[in-house]
Amino acid sequence: MYCINKRVIAAFGLLLTGVIGAQTASAAMAPPLSQVKVLKVESPSCGFEDIAAAQDRTRCNHSGPNIKVYVLEVGYGREPHVALDGFKVDGTRTPVCAFDTGNLTECSAGKKTVGYLYIFSLTGKQDGTFTFSNTSINAPGNTMSTQLYIK
Repeated sequence: MYCINKRVIAAFGLLLTGVIGAQTASAAMAPPLSQVKVLKVESPSCGFEDIAAAQDRTRCNHSGPNIKVYVLEVGYGREPHVALDGFKVDGTRTPVCAFDTGNLTECSAGKKTVGYLYIFSLTGKQDGTFTFSNTSINAPGNTMSTQLYIK
């Protein structure tokens, strides 16, 4: 569940410059969830489609057997709940880190994890409403969610 293509991380690191800044946190407490966001939807028919803030459906008709959804989670959640039209979706999770420049990138030894990049495969599913939610592991115990209709 922790594998990811380094090219994808590098591309998202450049894309996400400014999405979050460098954060400070003590070693004793992980930052609560502050953001969950669908970043991109990928399919053979459309390639990568960037998802804008407040966008509630894809512009491109992705329907097909090999759709992938990329989700950014900033902060630390307990256990994500992910589904397409209520059916569980599997994926991978990779930690992302912020450096002094504020860019997100794949974490290496000694770097602080500020969130996760998830990649969900909709293999065998054609279209529908994708949902992602998670609850912070610490105070304030907030739940954050996002959804997107994928056509």
